[in-house]
Amino acid sequence: MGFTIAQGLMLVLLIASTMAISTANKGWQFGNWPYRGPYHPNNTQTSNKIIVGDSYHWNYGFNYTNWAIKHGPFYLNDTLVFKYDPPTPKTFPHSVYLLPNLRSFIKCDLKNAKKLGNVTQGAGEGFEFVLKRPWQPHYFACDNVMSYE
Repeated sequence: MGFTIAQGLMLVLLIASTMAISTANKGWQFGNWPYRGPYHPNNTQTSNKIIVGDSYHWNYGFNYTNWAIKHGPFYLNDTLVFKYDPPTPKTFPHSVYLLPNLRSFIKCDLKNAKKLGNVTQGAGEGFEFVLKRPWQPHYFACDNVMSYE
């Protein structure tokens, strides 16, 4: 019963795998662990209410893609609050649509979109949308102008 080459290779593979797994632990100071990159200001373990567009609210002519990049990532049960003015003769009516995919967003196609908030729901405290699948991109739109979360 000698030690075969196959057994030796399996032993080396087992040791290498064990070392790779153990060095992947964040407690070890290998690699670039102290630098975690930019992080979301969600230091609490609870969900946040985030006003879409900050003080600009849900409005035409605002770059929501840049806004989402600066404020992301968003977490499970975070609430996006869409605030917009109710329709008047001097304002454009706003609403909130959830588009099914990036293609619909790029083509500005509301055909398969789901209407989440109507023109009156954004007044006052605003329309709230709770993120139940934050790992998936959400594409939001108004009737005529697109935005991204």
